[in-house]
Amino acid sequence: MTIKRTWWKEAVGYQIYPRSFMDTDGDGIGDLNGIRSKLDYLKDLGIGFIWITPIYESPNIDNGYDISDYQKILRTFGTMEEFDLLLDEAHALGMKIIMDLVINHTSNQHPWFLESRSSVKDDYRDYYIWADGKVDGPPNDWVSIFGGSAWEYDEGTKQYYLHVFAKEQPDLNWENPRVKRELFSMIDWWLDKGIDGFRVDAISHIKKAPLETPSTSDPFESFKNVPGIETHLEELRDVFKKRDILTVGEANGVSADEAYQWLGEHEGYFNMLFEFDHISLWNKDEQETLDVIHFKQAITRWQEALADGKGWNALYMENHDIPRSVSSFGSEESVFWQASAKALALTFLLLQGTPFIYQGQEIGMTNMPFASIDDIDAVDTKNFYHEMIHAGVSPSKAMNVIRRTARDNSRTPMQWTAEEYAGFSKRKPWIVLNPNKQVINVLDESMDSHSVLNFYKEVIKLRNQSEALIYGTYKLYLPDHPQLFVYGRRLGEERFVVIINLSNEFASADLPENVQIEEWNLVLCNLNDHSIHQHTVFAPYEARVYKHK
Repeated sequence: MTIKRTWWKEAVGYQIYPRSFMDTDGDGIGDLNGIRSKLDYLKDLGIGFIWITPIYESPNIDNGYDISDYQKILRTFGTMEEFDLLLDEAHALGMKIIMDLVINHTSNQHPWFLESRSSVKDDYRDYYIWADGKVDGPPNDWVSIFGGSAWEYDEGTKQYYLHVFAKEQPDLNWENPRVKRELFSMIDWWLDKGIDGFRVDAISHIKKAPLETPSTSDPFESFKNVPGIETHLEELRDVFKKRDILTVGEANGVSADEAYQWLGEHEGYFNMLFEFDHISLWNKDEQETLDVIHFKQAITRWQEALADGKGWNALYMENHDIPRSVSSFGSEESVFWQASAKALALTFLLLQGTPFIYQGQEIGMTNMPFASIDDIDAVDTKNFYHEMIHAGVSPSKAMNVIRRTARDNSRTPMQWTAEEYAGFSKRKPWIVLNPNKQVINVLDESMDSHSVLNFYKEVIKLRNQSEALIYGTYKLYLPDHPQLFVYGRRLGEERFVVIINLSNEFASADLPENVQIEEWNLVLCNLNDHSIHQHTVFAPYEARVYKHK
């Protein structure tokens, strides 16, 4: 098999949420110089590229995903000169940087929107989606992903504008060629600076159904991967393909069966997609235990759909929009926490695709025990809480749901040390700190050879040393086992098998016939290196990697 080497396939990515990563100017908010100060840490971890969430000029209604100027740095984070310095120093260390590209919507404070709402006859009116209301209210019954109507009334011009997310995030009108020209020019401007690609936010929402289309059982169907979106995506792809960059689309609503159209080697729109099958992005339901069979099916569906050169997976278990993976898929209990954090590392880091680690994941950071809704910053979480209260849910029960599902679980400050402000800042941070910083922090884990942090380093090193673990095929074993996730990777004669117990109970199994355990060497494990047999029992959250002799 001939391997077409590609830098973004071989690298491991690291997502940084700048507000919560590292504060160097003492205002309680992370900044660009904070990222720069930790480049050596990221290099030592084994990171090949960094994805930075929005640092653009913004009123921060949705933490930077409401952009008011695409070509300015928010002063809270620093200056463009400091960004350039960060880019140069990352490149000098052999790491690349990709930016968040938010082009489904802008802030309502963006000059385009301020012009657009000034008059129905303004030249910028058609940059956004405006419509007359009905006698009884908005133009249609579409609902926002953040809750409530997707329409906001403008008293000045007596029309409604569409917002798929918060009302402060009006959707751009991609049917207007001028809008696309403006956006594509901005993209080229950033690429000319030397950045290495983009994570493209909410891109499956840029095409809207006709406004007379009513809502369905899927309330977001009218603006999620709507037929006709391919025309816009092809134009965007043509801007990207002129450069050797990495592009990752956030593609809510794109199924595994459709993914090849988005990711084909020559005609695909992006290099990778963030899919949501294995992790429901906007799920607000409480889930007591992980459905391991369903989880394996979701992972395998995408692994198989993009096999044989049809595409490439973006692998992740955490990001800035979802709770911490240890709390969701593993266990916060002290007896299981470390083992489950390590088990989850093996769950995704060795699949076929490019892994993305979210800041703090590599030390096993957990959800935050929020005391009240006043501790919450995320606008969608606040909206959801008040909807529950209005529906008669008690405040205590509502907070129980919030603690498990809030996006802010992943936005508490990075825990560098056990100090008062976790080594993140010299003053009280912009959002609450997790009290378990005393136990879970970079400094202590860096000195513990058995820590979650050092286990991540081992797994990344193993991946980096093996072509089979990057380019090899994927095979699922024991698909119906309710606790074990067992998968193989193979390239030529090089073969690996990964065995993970994703439950807090002992799991017994007969290993597959073509995995005769005496023919394999143990190369990595998260508990101890005792020998196992063809019929074996795995301890809670035990995880192992074997290589064929």
